[in-house]
Amino acid sequence: MSKIAVITGSTRPGRNNAQVAEWVVARAQKRQPEVEFELVDIADFNLPLLNEAVPAGYQQYSNEHTKAFSARIDEFDGFIFVTPEYNHSVAPALANALSYLNAEWANKAAGIVSYGSAFGVRAVEHLRGILSELQIAHVQKTGMFSLFTDFKDFSTFAPTELQAASVDPMIDQLVVWTKALESVRATAAVA
Repeated sequence: MSKIAVITGSTRPGRNNAQVAEWVVARAQKRQPEVEFELVDIADFNLPLLNEAVPAGYQQYSNEHTKAFSARIDEFDGFIFVTPEYNHSVAPALANALSYLNAEWANKAAGIVSYGSAFGVRAVEHLRGILSELQIAHVQKTGMFSLFTDFKDFSTFAPTELQAASVDPMIDQLVVWTKALESVRATAAVA
C-alpha cells in the first residue's frame, strides 16, 4: 500500500495550517481508501534554521532533529504539501524543512494545497521550483483556498464546496504518479 504524507507548511503560533492539513488527510483518505495518508507536522521536529554543516545530498546528518526528520520522510512514497502564502512566497518554515533533506524526497510525487489572500498561487509557483530542484515530481492540479471565503473570521477553516472540490483532481493525479514513481525508485536503487 502506498503511503502519502500530508505535510504542514507552517509552524507559527495560531496557524491555520494544521486544520487545513487535517482536512486534507480526511478528504484524501475518503477519496482514495487504497492509499494510506498520514499527517506530518513539521512543527513536531523543531527544525531550527538549517544547521547541518554538510549539504543534504551527502546524508551525513549530525543533528538528532535532522535524523528523526529524515527517517520520517523516508517512510513515504509521496507527499501533499499544505502551504500558506507569506509575502508572495512559500512559508519560511516549509522552505527550511525541505532544505534539510535531499535523497529522502527524490523520485517521489507531490501535490500542493495552498491558501492565502490570493489562494496562495504565488506560494505554489515558488514551491514548484523548490520541489523540482529536489527531484520531486509535482502534479499539475492544485487545491487552492481563499482566506476570504474558505475561512470563517480568517481563522477557522470552512471551505466552500467549489474550493473543496479543487483538491480532488490533485489527489487523483498524485495517487497515479505516486504508484508510477515506485518503479522509478526501484530502478534507481539497482543502478
